[in-house]
Amino acid sequence: MIEVKDLCFDYPGKRAVNHVSLNISLNTITALVGPNGAGKTTLLRCLAALEIPMHGTITIDGWQTDRFPRKVHQSCSYLSDFYGLYNQLTVTQNLIFSAQSHHYEGNINSLVEETIKRLELTEYKSVAAGKLSRGLRQRLAIAQTIIHRPKVLLLDEPAAGLDPEARFHLSKLLLTLQKEGMTIIVSSHILSELEDYCSDMIVLHEGKLATQSNLSGATKQANVLLLKVEFTTEASEYKD
Repeated sequence: MIEVKDLCFDYPGKRAVNHVSLNISLNTITALVGPNGAGKTTLLRCLAALEIPMHGTITIDGWQTDRFPRKVHQSCSYLSDFYGLYNQLTVTQNLIFSAQSHHYEGNINSLVEETIKRLELTEYKSVAAGKLSRGLRQRLAIAQTIIHRPKVLLLDEPAAGLDPEARFHLSKLLLTLQKEGMTIIVSSHILSELEDYCSDMIVLHEGKLATQSNLSGATKQANVLLLKVEFTTEASEYKD
């Protein structure tokens, strides 16, 4: 479904993505992890056909991103870390606009109601986006991203600004979307946010691919550090 070959992307004075090659299977949720500045956002923007790589190719759903960006945009949806909303429009109006801008041909009103329920925004559907809290704005941004049911979903730090309960519901939503056939890539620099729902993992370090693995087997492949502790006196003395 997604194939990246020898990808390079440069900013002035810095190579953000350095000869990265990888394949991502259908119907998986892949964790894209690495420290800040590792190249995660740049890679996502290249996958979303929003940046043209300096070298290498990306193919999504059979379309090469640099040659057929509009075709890629039809199959792929991207939520950036710095997303935008129309603050004067209500939650419902924002979602209607998003569905129409993606040329959704089904029943838009029904689709909007379904998406509002999925993101638990029902009581806020008539509230202007500019009056929502940071966490609710994040939920609305996610709703806009998935409303047209893309084949590929790219999320850059989607849990930022969400409380623990909202993060739990986000995990459930992404697993549901995966079961419905969506392929999802989620970036974060905190692996613990992703382990509940991701099936695969890609680790970037200084723009290079450090590792790609099935997440269920990541702990088996990881180096294990064993510590031997010796007490200077009998261990029984340390009991409560």
